[in-house]
Amino acid sequence: MISIIDYKAGNAPSVYNALKSLNIECKLVHHSAELEEASGIILPGVGSAGETMKSLRDMDFIPLLNELVINQKVPFLGICVGLQVLFDYSEEGNTNCLGWIPGKVSKFPASEVRVPQMGWNKVTFLRSSPLTYGVPNNSYLYFVNSYFALPTDSSYTLGSTNYHVEFCSVVSHENIHATQFHVEKSGEVGLKILENFCLLKG
Repeated sequence: MISIIDYKAGNAPSVYNALKSLNIECKLVHHSAELEEASGIILPGVGSAGETMKSLRDMDFIPLLNELVINQKVPFLGICVGLQVLFDYSEEGNTNCLGWIPGKVSKFPASEVRVPQMGWNKVTFLRSSPLTYGVPNNSYLYFVNSYFALPTDSSYTLGSTNYHVEFCSVVSHENIHATQFHVEKSGEVGLKILENFCLLKG
């Protein structure tokens, strides 16, 4: 059973509908205890890093997420802001995040490019991975983001994208995966990545 965390700052119903279209067994989760039997966990995200972290704290998700994802190695997928909060720190709201991935999240320079980035952009995969099996390299996927992630260790980066700066658009490290783009809004390619994640074993 794939558990989708449904919190105040997320877009969980869209991810739920995408999984249902793939005939994948899933549920929306509103309480941390509901995660305990999950075969995989998805953290969708819209809005700000600060509001996402506040919601996760207020709903008491963080201690169990740390146990399941970091200690028990349950497969995890973050989407959009769900990628950004995996890092140590986000400039958005001066936010301390989960700290699962070393690095920080910075804002695109509004003087140089339109912010937010909104639309389709190319993702270049830097290595092979079960997450991207069957997905053509340099595929175009759908982004809505004003901030971008900068891992301190490049080995965490599975995919990169250019929007004035080259940034990490896909994270993959052990059981932790995340996409800056919205897999649930990225057509067949996005759904393939989502399906691949659901087939991963912990």
